[in-house]
Amino acid sequence: MRTNCIFCEIQDDAKRIPVAQNELAFAIRDGYPVVNGHTLIIPKRHIRSFFDITEAERSSIFNLLTIAKNNLDQEFGPDAYNIGINDGQDAGQTVPHLHIHLIPRYKGDTEDPRGGIRWIMPDKADYWSDKP
Repeated sequence: MRTNCIFCEIQDDAKRIPVAQNELAFAIRDGYPVVNGHTLIIPKRHIRSFFDITEAERSSIFNLLTIAKNNLDQEFGPDAYNIGINDGQDAGQTVPHLHIHLIPRYKGDTEDPRGGIRWIMPDKADYWSDKP
């Protein structure tokens, strides 16, 4: 475990009960959720980038992603999902420990959800409209 890493420390925090876990990863509710049920899937090993995980970690993470999605389906009944990874500081990663955001989406939670994650670059997100 790396010190000063919130996700490494959470693994040992009895107050933060995982939604699901396996040998190499765990899933918890986001501490600052953007919607009800916002979940993080996190490898147990301290690693920054998705591109540096092992095949076993990738398999474990994706297994938990499916389990967390099924749990959210039962608990909240969302209409759709966004799945995202901020990989690197210039991509918006603020905690330097890989984590995947599983964000349930609900009909009407935004006026127009088209474009989804494309809105990280707002001037290029709305590619379907006639723009000068």
